[in-house]
Amino acid sequence: MEFGITVTLDTPFTETVERVRAALAEEGFGVLTEIDVRATMKEKLGEEMEDYLILGACNPALAHRALGVERQIGLLLPCNVTVRAVPEGVVVEAMDPALLVQVTGRAELDPVAGEAAERLTRALASLKG
Repeated sequence: MEFGITVTLDTPFTETVERVRAALAEEGFGVLTEIDVRATMKEKLGEEMEDYLILGACNPALAHRALGVERQIGLLLPCNVTVRAVPEGVVVEAMDPALLVQVTGRAELDPVAGEAAERLTRALASLKG
């Protein structure tokens, strides 16, 4: 089952993270949270792994609309965007907002999820240009 929107880039990790933040901002998303998975695994478990960040992206207008339909949607927000190093470069993945509709079974969320998906898809596509 696919549950993300994905692009692979051949830019350095740190540069990619900066570009992802800028692309998300262009589409009205702010980054509310950032989890450095690599640092956390090293600190908590002593385990080494590749560069891996989870960015919690939120578009306030879309979040407001979704919360107006279903207050529990906050359990599924913000939209996670991961940036991780792979041998081919850096993979950027965004959660597919259609999952919000699937998980809740609330068809009223379809327009919000559709707009969020369009914005996230444009943001990730812009990274290729």
